[in-house]
Parts: sequence; structure tokens; C-alpha cells
Amino acid sequence: MRDRRPFFGSLLVFASLGLLHCGGGGGVSAGPGPDGGGITYGNLSGAALGAGADLNGAIPFPADNAWNTDISSASVDPNSDAILANIGLGTGLHPDFGAGLYNGAPIGIPYVVVAGTQPKVAVTFLDYPDESDPGPYPVPADAPIEGKPADGSAFTGDRHVLVIDRGANRLYELGNAYPQGDGTWNAACGALFHLDSNTVRPGGQPGWTSADAAGLPLFPGLARYEEATSGVIRHALRFTVSTTRRAYVPPATHWASSNTSVDRPPMGMRVRLKASYAIPSNFSTESRAILQALKTYGMLVADNGSNWFISGAPDDRWNNEKLVSELGSVKGSDFEVLRMDGLVTP
Repeated sequence: MRDRRPFFGSLLVFASLGLLHCGGGGGVSAGPGPDGGGITYGNLSGAALGAGADLNGAIPFPADNAWNTDISSASVDPNSDAILANIGLGTGLHPDFGAGLYNGAPIGIPYVVVAGTQPKVAVTFLDYPDESDPGPYPVPADAPIEGKPADGSAFTGDRHVLVIDRGANRLYELGNAYPQGDGTWNAACGALFHLDSNTVRPGGQPGWTSADAAGLPLFPGLARYEEATSGVIRHALRFTVSTTRRAYVPPATHWASSNTSVDRPPMGMRVRLKASYAIPSNFSTESRAILQALKTYGMLVADNGSNWFISGAPDDRWNNEKLVSELGSVKGSDFEVLRMDGLVTP
């Protein structure tokens, strides 16, 4: 159910290309959003603690952040058809997350929520020290690592580690992370995101990557069971394609490709499920919530991987059979590419 291809191989070639700053606009106050009903934007103080913990209605970033913006009426890009044809018009969506194990490991990108009292430890950045936000990071010694087998055996892959400090409203993300015997960590790179501000990564510099190939935070784009089973997901999702363009569109800040074809998707490109697509009423609550989110908020190209793979967090409550069959029935031809304002090219 998942593509284990690490993105760091391509980043080794294409990093440090003089890109824009990773941060967004200036300080929008956090607080309850327009949805009401216990939904809170940019304030994660009410989240539960632990690996895969519920956020209890909290949504990263302010309500007007790019991840949380309703794009259902946004304009379609004039090159939408050609780009979608290259991704695959007849290829169905695929959940890169689920319940149980695949190849011995939980399916999806895990995360952990910690309290503000979590001790911070040193992190040594081995591949991109000049493009990483310096530590220390509040990473527990037993933080879940993407791809870690349940039996504790050795493994490779992206090895993402995502840590939310609920007290400070901060998100710490590591790529290719390895815990050390003294409680410290080694990682290829690391990024610190402010979840209560539209200045998303104030410590970033032009040309910096993140733990994601597009320079984006991973966590805000994950499908989580807590949200899906409620029937409503109020943010954009994250997905991968096999071949990206040497370009990016905000909120992405980085490209990871040598291909300059205008018919290939740049990092950060957003697609939307067409309004004409009728979500089947017999689909599971979780699949319907995911598909409605793709109509309202869309999903962003975040990494090189398998075409139309949607990212999510592992949870034993997912129904793998329904996710695969229901989402898989939705094809590339059911989407449209949104107009790419602010496209950055070499």
C-alpha cells in the first residue's frame, strides 16, 4: 500500500537552488474558525498526548492559511488537461495509509504530540545542516519513525519523525531520522513550523528544503482517522506523483527534479476533485470525508513517489479494504489542476 522510495536521493542533486523563503504572510491571530463546533485553528493546546493522538478539533495554522482555504471556486489552470494526462487519467487514488502492518510496519506517516515540558535534545543534521532549523528539538527517545517495523528490525526509507509541541504550537519534522543511544538524534534535515501563524517557517532561508521534497510541512496534509470518521476534513491533503517539474508554486518552496516540461506537475501544485463528481452515498464515512475535502480544499503535490498516492497517518481503525476500493474508484480524470499563481521556475 505504500511507496518506500526515499526522496533524499533526488534532493541530494537538486537542493540549494536559491528558492524563496519558506514562511508565509504575517501574524494572523489563532482561534476558533468559521466552522464553530469546537473547531480551533492555530491552537493545539487541547490536543491529547502521545503517538497518533487526537487533536480534539484543533487544525494547524490560521483559518486563512493556504492549507485551510476553500478553493472550490478557484480558477482552473489552462494546462490542466496535459498535466493530468501525465500523472494518469485512468489511474485511481491510493491511500498511502491504513490499519495494521505492511512489510512489517504501520501504514502511513506517524506523529507524536508532546507537552511543553518535553525535554529538548540535540539533533545532528548530516546532509543539510545549513538548511535545517537548529535544535534542540523536543523529540522523545521512542518517537515513532515512519517505516519502523513492529519487530524492531533494521529498515530504510524516508524515516520521517513528526513531533507536535502542543504547549508552544510548534511542529518539528525530521527526515531520515535515527535515534542515538544517548537520547539525541541524527537526521538528514529538520524543520520547525509555527502552527499558530501564517509565517509558517520564520527560521527558514531562501533555498532551504524541509523534511519534505516540496519544502512543505508534512503533518498538515495528512489524512487522520479522527477527522475522517467525524465526516469532515477541513484542510488540504498531501499526495505524490512519479515525475515532477523543476518548479514550484506556493505554498511549496522547493523543487526536486531536473524535468522542465510544462506538462509535468510542479511541487505545490494543487488539484481539486471536480464539482461534477458525485461522491457515492454508499461509501464509508471516512472515504466520503476525504473526497469532500478534495472538493473543498484540494490536495498538493509534496514529493516524488507513486502517482495519486494520498498521505495519511496510521491508525488501526481505518478500514483498508474500503479505503483501497472506494478511493481507487476515483480516477485522475475526475480532477482538475488549479491555476498556478506565483509559479517559480529556474
